[in-house]
Amino acid sequence: MIKEWLNNAKNWLEDKFSLNDEIFSFDKNEFTKLFKLKYILLFVAIFFSAVIAGAVYGFREGNLPENPDRIVYVKITPGMNAKEIGALLEAKKVIANSNRFWLLAKFRGYESSFLAGRYKFHEGIGTEAALNKLKSGEMDEIKIVVPEGFTVKDIAKRLENEGIARGDVFLKKAKDFRPYDYIEKKDDVDFAAEGFLFPATYKFDSDVTEDEILSAMAKTFDHRLTKAMRYRAKEMNLSIYELITMASLIEKEAKFKEDQPIIAQVFYKRLSLNMPLQSDATLQYLMDAPKEDVSLSDTKLESPYNTYQNSGLPPGPVANPGEDAINAALYPADTNYLYFVADREGHNHYTYNYSDHLDKVHEVR
Repeated sequence: MIKEWLNNAKNWLEDKFSLNDEIFSFDKNEFTKLFKLKYILLFVAIFFSAVIAGAVYGFREGNLPENPDRIVYVKITPGMNAKEIGALLEAKKVIANSNRFWLLAKFRGYESSFLAGRYKFHEGIGTEAALNKLKSGEMDEIKIVVPEGFTVKDIAKRLENEGIARGDVFLKKAKDFRPYDYIEKKDDVDFAAEGFLFPATYKFDSDVTEDEILSAMAKTFDHRLTKAMRYRAKEMNLSIYELITMASLIEKEAKFKEDQPIIAQVFYKRLSLNMPLQSDATLQYLMDAPKEDVSLSDTKLESPYNTYQNSGLPPGPVANPGEDAINAALYPADTNYLYFVADREGHNHYTYNYSDHLDKVHEVR
């Protein structure tokens, strides 16, 4: 019985591994040979167990929570293989295990069908969904929303967070970005593009560059700044640069549209009196993070942007204003206020003199 079983095992192993017949010669102690065969079979079992365990590990999906609100753009360049793509998707937290992605792509023959381009995912979408999107070549249009009052730094941060562009590259290019003559060169201004990147919803091709994003936003601004607006600014003896600088202050100071023309009137009156504008927005522009209320020490910051210490407009815009703020700067309200203060809901309250202003501050704050 044992001899028959050994012969069957011998034939199978010879067929699979070409083992030497000497191991299975039965003219010696058969129990010694059985002992040898036992170890050979044990080795084979361990080998196949390791292979299976490795495959199981490679195919694990892993524990990565799905987050549909966290959009991720991934750029696949020509020549990238499944292993490189998997590693990129794992680094972007689209999938949990690049090994699983690589193995499935190889086994299903998908790798050669992946099209280069920029793909839109969300975090934790999983290997199956990621493979299907890449195989179908489903490249989404890139969309970014730039709200009124965003600064160049705000835009760069959003581009970076949504995987559309590199924030540091965008900021570097925005420093000297002057596609139109009315964007003046000022030594004290960090970003030439500040104020001239029009707030709107933009859609781009999947391979958009930082230069193209800047150009599209500036072109939109130039288009939205109509001939009538330019003529009105000339009537007011304002350059386009001064107009947008004023509009940026109005944009940041007014939470509600109805306040914008009145704040414009206050600022123009202060300018006519050679009185400092005392705009908190210019101080906030100097800070790393916004504050609910500026302090007395903040008003003493050394900077040409500090409109508590310096008369006139700041060196340049402190944000990218929308059309309403620009129109408010062109058509200020017919009032005669000199002071305003915002309550905790963002509504502004106006007064004619400093004494009444202090009373109003105590009342609403």
